Amino acid sequence: MTPTFAFAAAFLVTLVLLGVVAWSGMRAKRRVHIPAVGLTVLSLGVTIYYAYALGRVLDLKSAGIITPIHLTLARVATLSIVLTAALGLRTLFFQKTLRAHKWSARISLSLVVLAAITGIVMVSLAEPVQRP
Repeated sequence: MTPTFAFAAAFLVTLVLLGVVAWSGMRAKRRVHIPAVGLTVLSLGVTIYYAYALGRVLDLKSAGIITPIHLTLARVATLSIVLTAALGLRTLFFQKTLRAHKWSARISLSLVVLAAITGIVMVSLAEPVQRP
């Protein structure tokens, strides 16, 4: 399996799981939401692993200024997802944090969308690594 295909598959699974998380969270379906969050975090880890593999076959610097923009957005989005998950766990025990969890989830999803868009642009602009 090529790094490009592996990354695309992992990325698609992560986005689908994020959709399930958003859907179940907005409808307060905890039995679906909580396992979906766990699977999404796991899938995000797999996606990041394959993103690094993709970075070994593409010259990401050749994509220009979009590369540092994407990498910053991707890191902030990942941190935001982890913080949102932690807030969600806290909400299970302290209902007062529900509002903060919802806002954090909205921000996380927005950051993921921006990271996805800039990532697609970056990969499409990057040149393959030249092997000697």
